[in-house]
Amino acid sequence: MNLQNNLKKYLEFCKYRKELSPKTIKAYRIDLTQYLHYISENALQKEKIEDYITQLHKKYKQKTVKRKIASIKAFYRYLEDAEIIKENPFHKIQVRFKETVNLPRIIPREEIEQLLNCMYKILDTSSNVKKNYILRDIAVIEMFFATGARVYEISGIKNECIDLNTGLVRFMGKGGKERYVQISNRHVLKILRKYYVENETSIKKSGYFLPNQRGNRYTEQSIRIMLQKYTQKAEIDRHITPHMFRHSFATYLIEDGVDISCVQQILGHSSIKTTQIYIHIAAKKQAEILKRLHPRNRMKISGAA
Repeated sequence: MNLQNNLKKYLEFCKYRKELSPKTIKAYRIDLTQYLHYISENALQKEKIEDYITQLHKKYKQKTVKRKIASIKAFYRYLEDAEIIKENPFHKIQVRFKETVNLPRIIPREEIEQLLNCMYKILDTSSNVKKNYILRDIAVIEMFFATGARVYEISGIKNECIDLNTGLVRFMGKGGKERYVQISNRHVLKILRKYYVENETSIKKSGYFLPNQRGNRYTEQSIRIMLQKYTQKAEIDRHITPHMFRHSFATYLIEDGVDISCVQQILGHSSIKTTQIYIHIAAKKQAEILKRLHPRNRMKISGAA
């Protein structure tokens, strides 16, 4: 069995049949190439596979180990379904492990306010030459917090995927899954419309809603650098990443009483378990609310201290 040839066929299957994103296919290629290099010709030998999994746990963090194991299991399922192997060795291998729950980092509400106020102030005092780019940067940050979208989803918005009259945005999420998110805040829509008017020519020419100076899409890395620049200008000490807006968006919605299944749909999570982590963060806010507003506080109970 030539594993390298089968890997090539599998990646083509992922690209053309499953229509997975280039980013996912790249991760599969890296994980499986690393695995095949270690496993050599012992692809069906349970002990060798077990050794590799142990090595993963020694070298990598839990999240990385989980991803790499998932990549290998998916590859073996393909080999089994295609009848390239008679028996999948993973049916007899225990790969589940207790994961440490790392709560997502969020941005305090006042710091989001501080950042946006700084950006709008810079916009008001800038020359006309720079205003187009500052408007674009404000549009990015406003959309992060208005939609909870991932950085690559914001970066990849095509011009035709956003309706500035209704505020409806079509995102392409993980695995090429489409979802629609409504921007309803009138101030956000107003600044997005202003941005569009000022940059209409370059937007239409590039085909992307957020083009860079060279007429290509505004890349994820450029967005991260931009965010870091404005965070420093706003004199915020916290290291803020684009994904922290997503965490903050979800947490604050749940804190304000939005149903978790609704938040799941907006974020584009395939499983509600992924969304449930935000309940733990919101618990602190819940404790504050109960301490301040619980009806027991207003009851007069005789004999109570």
